[in-house]
Amino acid sequence: MKHIVFLFALLFSFQTLSAQLFTKEKVTNYVNNIDQQKFTYGYFIGFNNYDFKFNYNQDLEDILVDTSGGFHLGLIGDMRINDYLNLRLEPGVFFTTRTLRYDESYFAGMEFNDADLLREIKSTYIHVPLLLKASTKRINNFKPFIVGGLSAALNLSSNEDNPDDNNAGQFRMTKNTYFYEIGFGIDLYLLYFKFTPSIRGVFAINDEIIRDADPNSPWTGNVAKMQTRGVFINFTFQ
Repeated sequence: MKHIVFLFALLFSFQTLSAQLFTKEKVTNYVNNIDQQKFTYGYFIGFNNYDFKFNYNQDLEDILVDTSGGFHLGLIGDMRINDYLNLRLEPGVFFTTRTLRYDESYFAGMEFNDADLLREIKSTYIHVPLLLKASTKRINNFKPFIVGGLSAALNLSSNEDNPDDNNAGQFRMTKNTYFYEIGFGIDLYLLYFKFTPSIRGVFAINDEIIRDADPNSPWTGNVAKMQTRGVFINFTFQ
């Protein structure tokens, strides 16, 4: 269902942009001076795809990451700096699931079963980015922009405080993660509101893995660093 909604939203955006670019008659939409207001507000919904980047202590087989699309929603607070720059706060709730697949070589000399080779990681993030949005001049009813900044996320499903580790089937991550973000999009001025499709890449700065008590653990012993990275597709309404 979410893929159908996503496809419809992209088709709608493309049709709107094509109409603005290639039709002779230019009608200016949404002329209530929203871009001249000091503070504006809105909300966003979207889809996400989270992955992990691993650095290893030894040259063993890579830990594979099976990703599945997640979704998110949140609010927007926008402060106008000038005609081309805006400072934005976009707190939201993000849901995602990732599955780690370990190679059997990690368990050499140990007894293991098929369940030991997999770790499913369900994450719920409270994600709060502070972003700088740099836009071009409005052209008829659309305005391209790039956006970037820093963010912090609280992982409500981290298991950081769980005394059990992977030997009891519990994969643990840090509660707090810090990111840098960069992306681009287009503001589309419709009849009664501003609609903005955008895409953004997010990259964790800190190491997120909580290591097992055993320093030679097959699940964490060879991991020098584990960092989240992801792609967000946002649909914003203001």
